[in-house]
Amino acid sequence: MIPLRRILALGLLVLSSLHATEPMPHLLVNLATIDRPPLEEIRYATTNNFTGRQLYPFPGAYARHEVAAAIEKVQKELAAEGLGLKVYDAYRPLSVQQRMWDLIQDERYVSNPAKNKGRHTRGTAIDVTLVDKLGNELPMPTTFDDFTTRAHRDSKEWTPEQRKNSLLLEAVMKKHGFIPYPYEWWHFDFADWEKYPPLDISIKDLADGVKVATPVP
Repeated sequence: MIPLRRILALGLLVLSSLHATEPMPHLLVNLATIDRPPLEEIRYATTNNFTGRQLYPFPGAYARHEVAAAIEKVQKELAAEGLGLKVYDAYRPLSVQQRMWDLIQDERYVSNPAKNKGRHTRGTAIDVTLVDKLGNELPMPTTFDDFTTRAHRDSKEWTPEQRKNSLLLEAVMKKHGFIPYPYEWWHFDFADWEKYPPLDISIKDLADGVKVATPVP
């Protein structure tokens, strides 16, 4: 007998396919399935992040339908230059956001779930860097999750090469509808992020095919 949860998941997938031209408001897309998918190094699925803990059960980069469409355009433009994106993080469940806030209560680097519930939780924020055609990362100002002023976009500590690469990433992301976050060179928010509600569907459920979640009040 097929579990009820699986039946519901399949039903939601069918419903989303019937309305492909009009994306459902809570649809999240696996970025590995888009045209020219970016490389992924989902740090919160490992212990190689600022918490030192594995926060996701396994890697996966998910984003709103409109965000995924914009990333496709970014990838197409970068490919013409022999470059591409590598994703460190995208959609983040609200429960994980709360765990992060419990560890680092600094709103420059971690959104307070009690206030705006974060932008990653809405599926509208993405953490990325640039890679060459072989997948090698281009030199950037800092490593991912560096919470020093060197990661700020107005830092004077960057080398000319780091600044050039960061500005290239910033320019192509802005061109396709993203807003650069001032305190993290890797973080970009989709322009209409406020219209999307935060979600708390787990990465495991997304990987299992449950692509629609109830928004958090």
